[in-house]
Formats: sequence, C-alpha cells, structure tokens
Amino acid sequence: MLNIDSFDELMAEFRLLLQFPRNSRMAGIKLHRDVETELRSAAERLHSKGIITQTDGGYLTDRGIEAANYAHWLMDALQPTVH
Repeated sequence: MLNIDSFDELMAEFRLLLQFPRNSRMAGIKLHRDVETELRSAAERLHSKGIITQTDGGYLTDRGIEAANYAHWLMDALQPTVH
C-alpha cells in the first residue's frame, strides 16, 4: 500500500507526464524556475527512472512514451462521459 507521500509523488509524476503531447518524439517540455516544487521533484524522479531525458523536462524516452500514453489513456478512461 502506498503512503500519502508516495501517492502525492506519483500524482505529481502523472501530472507531468500529461504535459507531454501524445505520440510525439519531437515535442518536449522545459520546466521554468518558477514551477511548483512538486513538479520539479517529479521531473527529477522521472529522469532517474529513465522516463525523460533531462532533470528539468526534455523529451520522453522510449519508456517515457509508453508511460505517457498510459497516463493519457487512464485520464481519458476516467473522464465523465456525456450522454
């Protein structure tokens, strides 16, 4: 079971992955100095996991593209449906 700190860290990583465009190797992101501390830490963790190329964003690695696609898929699946 995740503790609350681990959950918050995972949610920050999830939020950051959702910032990357779908299915694009050519578009990256750059975190600016004034970005939330949680997102900066998330970027560092994603970099250490081999998911993004730089500690302040960069591009998705092959593993990162797969992770971001799953993140986008999950976000779509959890959106309320309109009838």
